[in-house]
Amino acid sequence: MSVTMNPYLNFAGNTREAMEFYQSIFGGDLAVSSFADFGMADMPTDGTMHAALTTPDFVIMASDAMPGAEATWGGTRNYISLGGTDAAQLRGWFERLADGGNVGMPLEPQVWGATFGICMDKFGIEWMVSINPSE
Repeated sequence: MSVTMNPYLNFAGNTREAMEFYQSIFGGDLAVSSFADFGMADMPTDGTMHAALTTPDFVIMASDAMPGAEATWGGTRNYISLGGTDAAQLRGWFERLADGGNVGMPLEPQVWGATFGICMDKFGIEWMVSINPSE
């Protein structure tokens, strides 16, 4: 039996925009379902009930937060970690994710042998990127 773990992100009403941004970086197939698609009249009709970006390497899922949920957010810090040996691809992703956001730690060689950096995208999601030495 195999097991997968996928990040599930929650946004304050701009899930579609965020997921289209991620698709422009990572490629893949994006599927988006709105609350209206499922007849949820008490939710914003243009809100995203569920989105999934499926790439050959991973899946990112997301939805818009339930109304008022932002008031309870906080206290937990999460990162999405990307790693591998394809330096050109990972550097490109890092640069594109940081565009419109900010770099907390530039991609630089680290004492453990990898090149590592942290950035926050324009939607407030923090990304850790590790370029590992080729074996």
